[in-house]
Amino acid sequence: MTATQRRGRRIMMTEAERDAFLTEQRTCRVATVSADGSPHVGALWFVWDGRSLWLYSITRSRRWAQLRKDPRLAVLVDDGVEYGELRGIELSGTAVFVGEAPRTGEPCHELDAPERLFPQKYFGMTQMPHDGRHAWLRLTPDAVTSWDFRKLDGA
Repeated sequence: MTATQRRGRRIMMTEAERDAFLTEQRTCRVATVSADGSPHVGALWFVWDGRSLWLYSITRSRRWAQLRKDPRLAVLVDDGVEYGELRGIELSGTAVFVGEAPRTGEPCHELDAPERLFPQKYFGMTQMPHDGRHAWLRLTPDAVTSWDFRKLDGA
């Protein structure tokens, strides 16, 4: 990750905490920008490989079309109900389209890790199911901001 978090160092997650959090959480919110500058946010399933966030998106979605024109995005993964439980991570950067779209399962070495992690996490399977509607986006973040309010005094 290139950008260093300046504010909230006391509550930011360590690298190990970040990796564990991104591995256990199931849903993220992905923000994209339309040609006229209006924002769009949608939920997606994802996997984290320790370096990049892999997003499995429908190729006929508004998100996909917007990222084709402007690949900048921000992703939020958060958890917690009570104030003292809140924790999360915001990752931002540029989306990279990986593999064929829609994904049919053609050999692609770069997808070995996400296609091993994703079906285990979401379906309890060892093989990635391909439905002819989804494809992969990779976000290797330029900036990461994290917070864990459980680290606050008295929380």
